[in-house]
Amino acid sequence: MKHHLCAVLAAATLSASSAYSQDAAFGTDTDTAYAQLLWDIMIETEMAGDRAIRSFPYEGTDPHGMMLETFYTTAEVDGHSGPLVIKRNYGPEGVSVDEVLGNPDQHLDAVTIMFKREAGYDAENGDWFWAKYLPDGSLDKNPAGLQLAGRVAKGTDAGCIACHSGAAGEDYLFTTDHLAN
Repeated sequence: MKHHLCAVLAAATLSASSAYSQDAAFGTDTDTAYAQLLWDIMIETEMAGDRAIRSFPYEGTDPHGMMLETFYTTAEVDGHSGPLVIKRNYGPEGVSVDEVLGNPDQHLDAVTIMFKREAGYDAENGDWFWAKYLPDGSLDKNPAGLQLAGRVAKGTDAGCIACHSGAAGEDYLFTTDHLAN
């Protein structure tokens, strides 16, 4: 219930902006707080951290990593339940399955997630919330210093939204189309 308490404590921060700005920059204080709630949920459910559940890694590519693990689950934040896609990104280039299996913490570069927020969060992009965490759970930053959480790179030609909008189907996922509205 730790994530429920965190959600209650952060509710004031998150609901202070009850109307979503479709053009808001990513990496805001609200995005960062929401990403922290998701990280806490992932720790509690053993999807991240020292006790993380493991799966068999598979070959990946940039920008995610040379080896990947992907998990599909559901999370609840502030009373909203939605699909959560977690991708563990391993490197460096040339890393093998055996190396990742033998010492996943040594090869973990990042954890990237997509969480389907409530309707109206970002309707033109499937209401997905995006984040890129470093292995310690802190948020990665882009070259301009913005934390990679929220509507990452919305309206640009590169980044999370631009890439995933090219996925077949309607759910922004390359691996499946079962999450379409």
